[in-house]
Amino acid sequence: MSNIIDVKKNAVKFLKENINCYDVTVVKIEKVLESWITIAEVYEDDSFLKSMNMPPKQVRLFYMVKMDEKLEITAFERLNSFQGMDSASE
Repeated sequence: MSNIIDVKKNAVKFLKENINCYDVTVVKIEKVLESWITIAEVYEDDSFLKSMNMPPKQVRLFYMVKMDEKLEITAFERLNSFQGMDSASE
């Protein structure tokens, strides 16, 4: 049985190893049946500015990482927004 701390560590490790980012903050962890769903706030370079050879600027993005009960990654997705964070700033 996995605990929430292990889920968080695994999500952060996966994101740092698989995307080019500076900082990863897990903002939501939820257990749904036998799966864990995490949402992480990530800062990475703006790909548009980078493609134009302009000075880099960090942008905030959100990623969803889904794991099974053995903490194996079963899904990974960049989100357009995260409702929980967007509504908190209004």
